[in-house]
Amino acid sequence: MAVAEPARVRVVIAALLAALLGAVSVVSGAPVAEAGTEPEPLAGRTIVLDAGHQLGNANFPAQINRPVPAGGFTKPCNTTGTATNGGYPEATFNFAVASALRDRLTDAGATVVMVRKTNRADLWGPCIDVRGRAGNAIDADLKISIHADGSYVAGARGFHVIAPVSRAGWTADIAEDSRQLALDVRAGLESAGLPRANYIAGGDGLDFRSDLGTLNLSDVPTVMVEAGNMRNADEAGRMSTASGRSVYVNGLLRGVLRYLD
Repeated sequence: MAVAEPARVRVVIAALLAALLGAVSVVSGAPVAEAGTEPEPLAGRTIVLDAGHQLGNANFPAQINRPVPAGGFTKPCNTTGTATNGGYPEATFNFAVASALRDRLTDAGATVVMVRKTNRADLWGPCIDVRGRAGNAIDADLKISIHADGSYVAGARGFHVIAPVSRAGWTADIAEDSRQLALDVRAGLESAGLPRANYIAGGDGLDFRSDLGTLNLSDVPTVMVEAGNMRNADEAGRMSTASGRSVYVNGLLRGVLRYLD
């Protein structure tokens, strides 16, 4: 289902595309500046991107299984993540999307902090408590944790966006803003042509949870995006190619622009 975007968001996206193509575009009758003169709509903004898991997590079971704080309780440090049936790892997808999104956001003037800076089989982590607190000390404008699902439910496909519920002493101060971020990211992903998940979260593409340390420990508005189901053949095909991943990047970019507009 297509979602109408605010006029300013449409102009910003067109400006970014024009800069990349070295062309001049027109949106709603308003000329967009040529490359090199376009405005920086996200100047002064700080965004944290968390590419879920790490490629080498499975090689370090003792490290990733140790308990860490998760917001009033403990959970394992991390998990291995999932993969397509063809063996393309979730960790690699997450990192590729986060890296491409970082570049697009930086082009728009934002300062982007990557929680995970590598995708290597000889490394593990960071743990969920580190991920959860990322951005707190620098008072980031928002944080997005990028993931993909691995459901074996027949016909399962589509994305869903997870936001924290309001928990006194933990997320009460960010719950409302995180909900708005979730709505805007959902709209951005839909506007890129991606469907809402049909197998979880009631079909509305939104989920609100209290059990995720990555969300519970955040002091800045945050969401976790399950971009699609890697066990679905069509979605696996899209996730496994650079052109396919660009669809997710475009959707996330649109979501961020909507939220910060």
